[in-house]
Amino acid sequence: MRIDIDSYREILDTLTRNKSRSFLTGFGVFWGVFMLVALMGGGQGLKEMLERNFEGFAQNTAMIWAQQTTKPYKGFRKGRWWEMDYKDIERLRQRVPELDAIAPVLFGGWGRTNTAYYGDQSTQPRIQGVTPEYANIVAPKMYYGRYINDMDLSEHRKVCVLGKKIYKDLFKDGSDPCGKRIRIDSTYYEVVGVDYNASGGMNFNGRAEEKVTLPLTLVQQTFNRGNQVDLIAVTGRPGVVMSKITPRIRETIARAHYLDPTDEQGAMVFNTEVLFQMLDNLFKGVNFLIWLVGLGTLLAGAIGVSNIMMVTVRERTTEIGIRRAIGATPKMILSQIISESIVLTLVAGMSGILFGVLILQMLELGNTEDGIVNAHFQIGFWTAIFAAFMVSSMGVLAGLAPAARAMSIKPVDAMRDE
Repeated sequence: MRIDIDSYREILDTLTRNKSRSFLTGFGVFWGVFMLVALMGGGQGLKEMLERNFEGFAQNTAMIWAQQTTKPYKGFRKGRWWEMDYKDIERLRQRVPELDAIAPVLFGGWGRTNTAYYGDQSTQPRIQGVTPEYANIVAPKMYYGRYINDMDLSEHRKVCVLGKKIYKDLFKDGSDPCGKRIRIDSTYYEVVGVDYNASGGMNFNGRAEEKVTLPLTLVQQTFNRGNQVDLIAVTGRPGVVMSKITPRIRETIARAHYLDPTDEQGAMVFNTEVLFQMLDNLFKGVNFLIWLVGLGTLLAGAIGVSNIMMVTVRERTTEIGIRRAIGATPKMILSQIISESIVLTLVAGMSGILFGVLILQMLELGNTEDGIVNAHFQIGFWTAIFAAFMVSSMGVLAGLAPAARAMSIKPVDAMRDE
């Protein structure tokens, strides 16, 4: 039992005698684990930051809007400007039953600048009119209050929902603006909500945080837009692949306005399904690269541990031979060498995990605004446990070759070694 206790006590003695080599080898493991943790957390945070640009958008969404025609059709020349109208909503409902939500959008103040005022504060917002169904397509992130509802639409209520930037420009004290009245140009509107949805990756007539949202009927009346529609947002029913029904959507709109149904530029249908697939494929590649680089660096550190333990065994040939001569079994020698390897890798690995978590926490705090975390850079608990288990396994594997060499040393040969 004394020999067994002494063998474990010698783990620290060995590391102390080889301070420089142990430090360099431990740093290799430390750096490998830190790289793995930092890359995994950083990749997760980067993914959330990119997804935040498309936050709220349903993945089976399509946006339809009018542009100049690029093909002649039924006597009409190409290059003609045209406009969608409110009747197109009913046409889509009847002819494309695979659609779930259909929401028209109308932009106010085309060709001129709108100015919003509250007290002595002012800003220049973008105006959009929507129906309540638009919230099923581009989900709002309400910080205060509510979104536009059916009563606002039917009664032409002069209410509005502020985007994040507009709210901060007008209410610099950060107070709840609901129930307060702002003036846009010469008309007063009651604030009913604040929408913090950024949607920076999909901008139609300006960024979402720079918009003031009104009931669509109110925009039609205030800006004298009649039955015009600037944008139609649609989502497919569950299980419907939007790319398969996109040609039918375009044909339904095009035929009603005397456009060539194959004119993809004239009747623009932007399918977000393709965009989300590209993002998914991108991050599959990023995750593969993260694991490849992290595990490669970790493996290099483990090889360094194996090398330092091999040198240690060579330097202690006489000592190991004497211990074998006085009764130490091969199992004791194996246990000592592998234990030294595990201690070296585990201490360095846990230090790398802690340092990586600290750096990721600082990044996460730097991406927090108004108490809202914009992106989570931190790794999960089980990911950290897996990393620690992997480091321990690497320690065992790194110690096998040196341990096999130590067990193969014959006491007589070891006594003669100088």
